[in-house]
Amino acid sequence: MSQNFLVLDPQQDYDVVRGLASAARVSILKLLTDRGGMNVNEIAKVLELPQSSVSSNIQILEDAGLIRSETQRAKKGSQKICFARYDEILLIFKKEQKTLNANDIQVSMPLGLYTNCSVTAPCGICSPEGIIGYLDVPDTFLDPDRMKAALLWFTSGFVEYQFPNNAKLNGSEIESVEFSMELSSEVPGTHADWPSDITLSVNGTELGSWTSPGDFGDKRGVYTPAWWKLAGSQYGMLKSWTVSNEGTFVDGVKISNVNLSQLELEAHRSIRLRIEVKPDARYPGGVNIFGRGFGNYNQDIVLRLRTKR
Repeated sequence: MSQNFLVLDPQQDYDVVRGLASAARVSILKLLTDRGGMNVNEIAKVLELPQSSVSSNIQILEDAGLIRSETQRAKKGSQKICFARYDEILLIFKKEQKTLNANDIQVSMPLGLYTNCSVTAPCGICSPEGIIGYLDVPDTFLDPDRMKAALLWFTSGFVEYQFPNNAKLNGSEIESVEFSMELSSEVPGTHADWPSDITLSVNGTELGSWTSPGDFGDKRGVYTPAWWKLAGSQYGMLKSWTVSNEGTFVDGVKISNVNLSQLELEAHRSIRLRIEVKPDARYPGGVNIFGRGFGNYNQDIVLRLRTKR
């Protein structure tokens, strides 16, 4: 059954968040979510609250857009029946987008436009509209419809993307290169404690690994479509690998001494990015890669080249 969910930015949706700032109102919402439509008297009786208190709190919830009401016939006249509008309410603190300088270069790579792959099952691909090909069949990763992919997953192996080296094309000198993407581990179903070593390589040079803590399914992803079952992977963590002259960093934390000069970007017209889970890794826990239309971040794989002025 599809579920209705509401995504709130606490800074922009303060009035709605304020509607939740009461134990009584939260109890009313939970009761309506669990039992469906109820009138004021029924709510007051179950929660053991004064009818006047329930009425005033319902008015606040209605004003915040969190419940709706209908007038229905009763034995004597009519009655007001209240319904919760949403099954899930998510508070999201949005990360500030990194600002690009005028001479910086950014390329967004659609998830399905990988140029090379070799994966093991369990694995699969899907678009925002549905499953692509066959589940747990590695050859599905060659299906032409993969171009529509918004989520892909595999147990071990790799997918590789070829970005244009626009800095070389326009004669700019690169100061750093950054790759940003939403990732999680992969396990049949979900498991919050399921570590996996996810390794990135550029032009055949291994940058280092980040250990994903788990495969997340405690709540629906902000952009995950309603048809996708709640038992499946819902969202990941937005991670950024940056390579500069000082080394390689994940979210600002140094993970290796591989530096920009070792990638020899000035010698290549393209930048090949490999995302890999090695079968002999310490934690070979698979990977989910989330693209536009899935997960918590509505983006594909992003390359940023910071160039000298």
